[in-house]
Amino acid sequence: MDFAAERAAMVAALRVRQPIGEPVAAAMLAVPRHLFVPSVAPEEAYRDQPIVTKRDAEGWPISSSSQPAIMATMLDQLGVRPGHRVLEIGAGTGYNAALLAHLTGPGGRVVSVDIDEDIVAGAREHLAAAGVAGVEVICLDGAGGHPGLAPYDRLIATVGVWDLAPAWLEQLRGDGRLVAPLDLRGVQVSAAMERAGDHWVSRTVTPCGFMRMRGPFAGTEVLKELRRDPDLVMTLPEPREIGDVAAALDAPPAEVAVRTAADATPFAAIMGMSLWLALREPRLCTVTGKLGRGFGATVGLAEGDSIALLLMEDSLVAHGHGPEGAVLAEELAAHVEAWDEAGRPQTDHLRIEAYQGPVPSGPMVIEKRHTTLVLGFG
Repeated sequence: MDFAAERAAMVAALRVRQPIGEPVAAAMLAVPRHLFVPSVAPEEAYRDQPIVTKRDAEGWPISSSSQPAIMATMLDQLGVRPGHRVLEIGAGTGYNAALLAHLTGPGGRVVSVDIDEDIVAGAREHLAAAGVAGVEVICLDGAGGHPGLAPYDRLIATVGVWDLAPAWLEQLRGDGRLVAPLDLRGVQVSAAMERAGDHWVSRTVTPCGFMRMRGPFAGTEVLKELRRDPDLVMTLPEPREIGDVAAALDAPPAEVAVRTAADATPFAAIMGMSLWLALREPRLCTVTGKLGRGFGATVGLAEGDSIALLLMEDSLVAHGHGPEGAVLAEELAAHVEAWDEAGRPQTDHLRIEAYQGPVPSGPMVIEKRHTTLVLGFG
């Protein structure tokens, strides 16, 4: 069976929830995802959810086939055209590389690099099983790109990055475009960046959530596993002491209704709030995994043995868990109200400029190792 009907149903369901360009939709209809995740039932491969494919020695997820919805969004952001040469950072199962190969054909070329030899070997096997040509999978630390085949028309990272690697910027053509899940103080956004004179500027920005890059180019984020099967992971922007919030989450929550923003769409409200908190709140945390009725991500405050999370039920509600959970929930709800009064700035209204040199300091400036990010809305 080629499961064409399941692919069609997946794409149709995605298009109900988000716009998908015709080239990307055609690629998702053509490429059999189930051949890239042979460890799960074919029907499961066509659900809109990520599939963990590798864990480290401690059981942490370190590789996956990403959620189809965000894959479609990022491929639309990338704007691949036939004949393009594309560098992918993070091979995963090889499925995204196969989609890229469909988008670049005929005459294009896709190079996918990954730090793990077994992941590279698996991606090669899956691509061969699917009959995909025009993709080269190489075992390399993605932070260095792949200069031997540069320059590239497009570069995409399918792993969360804390900073923009200088090698990526150097290996792109002058009119090239980079799409990467970029960390903004613990909040990830998929940013499509292009050159603008002596710096880089975002063309589109959308919320996302990816496993973080490993190796020397890893960032300051700290991941804490709260639950396994189904996975629930908390991310902190930088190291700090947190108590047993996993145990706190097992207890019934203190619920605080969010009295404003009730008419905001659930995902937009939560993701808009995440960046608001990231720029203001040292107790910020993000939680990704099985939440409520399905897989997703949300934002919250964590301190000691307590945590508060922003969730969507019939309306936005702050759920507080632990001894100080009710207090944290009240404070989280107050942040939502302040965000609402400020006009509800959204991630897709965000503008990111990346400089490889010093820029004036300010409340919307984030300094990285190699770049300085200047943020603005509008």
